[in-house]
Amino acid sequence: MYADPEHSVELTEAQLGEIARKHARLREELRESGELAGGAGLALPDETTALRVGTEGVSQGPLDANPKEHLTAYYEVECETLERAQEIGAYVLDHHVTSVEVRRIHDTA
Repeated sequence: MYADPEHSVELTEAQLGEIARKHARLREELRESGELAGGAGLALPDETTALRVGTEGVSQGPLDANPKEHLTAYYEVECETLERAQEIGAYVLDHHVTSVEVRRIHDTA
């Protein structure tokens, strides 16, 4: 899930509560269906440490110094179909989550 970092810091308590309730409902639904495998919310970009190949040291902040969107959270789900994963992704789109990527997880174990 991706969000606009400038917008994220402007969310009201009411909006944050609405977002929290929405995700609590989704997590409960996914637990009940056995689809929830993991997930977490992530810190804002200014609390990020970026590591890059071929550079000296460590830099603070996201990979992009002025991101229009940042990775804000993720769900790891076990779905029978790609369409179900896309359905879950579409559910979280709102005034906070501006876009969602649905990807398969590569299992190299």
